Amino acid sequence: MRSIRLALPATALLLCALPAPAAQAAPATGGGWTAAPASGGGTRPSTDGRPYFYLEGAPGTVLEDKVSLSNPSGTPVTLKLRGAAAYNTANGSFAVREAPDPWIALAAPEVKIPPHTRADVPFAVTVPAGAQPGDHPAALVAAAAGREVGVRLQLRVAGPTLSALTVESVRVDKGRRLIRYALVNRGNTTLAPRLALHADGVFGQVVDRPARTLPVELLPGQRVELAEPWPHPPALDRVTVRLTVTADGAARSTAGATATFVPWGAVAGTGLVLLGGAAAVLRLVRRGRRATTTEVPAPARELAQTGALR
Repeated sequence: MRSIRLALPATALLLCALPAPAAQAAPATGGGWTAAPASGGGTRPSTDGRPYFYLEGAPGTVLEDKVSLSNPSGTPVTLKLRGAAAYNTANGSFAVREAPDPWIALAAPEVKIPPHTRADVPFAVTVPAGAQPGDHPAALVAAAAGREVGVRLQLRVAGPTLSALTVESVRVDKGRRLIRYALVNRGNTTLAPRLALHADGVFGQVVDRPARTLPVELLPGQRVELAEPWPHPPALDRVTVRLTVTADGAARSTAGATATFVPWGAVAGTGLVLLGGAAAVLRLVRRGRRATTTEVPAPARELAQTGALR
């Protein structure tokens, strides 16, 4: 991907006194200042508050919007701005890269906002000519005094889309009473996975949890490691666990694992009891053998050896 520069002068920033308009609903906050999408922008304009940016366009197009930064405090604040690509952490959380996203260019990389003032900062997203279709999640990040806040940017490149989800690497963590598994987004759209859990043992059904939406937004090409709690596993059984995942537009995926549950503490205790009983029986047998053995008196043995006994 190539670096992109915007031919937008710093004077393109719009400064106005607070209070901010309704577009500031649910802003990202930090250090007394806030960041949110400006009112009525994006490829889906709205006069109401937008919780995130949404931009959509074909490869080779330039998409424009504005981020609104508000300083309600009585002192000026200087914010550093950057665009950053997003990804899932190993446990499924939404995070952004440290390096700037070369698709995103801001009118100014740093903005000083006077007290009780809002600044609307233009930015543009240039979609490369060879960009793959589908979702390319990102965020607009503002930073000041060691704190960072981000406003999500959902970018979709026009073209064929594919929703594909798989569940893999299922295993039972008996020590922590968890069922661990991995979800992989093999398509090019962001997915909201749903998970159903079933487990059958030798003695019948053990678990039957209907499908529920997971608190994870799985981004394209990402793999996350998750776990389902299993607070009451069987004490003695051989169980087959089956996980089934679905998502809008994606085919169903199923994977499973087998686990054997044995109450080793009880088994060890029973073994000790049996071993103790066997030892006691052996001692009784040995005592009985000694009691039934006939001894020849010593003098008689001597006479028998000399032939004097008739």
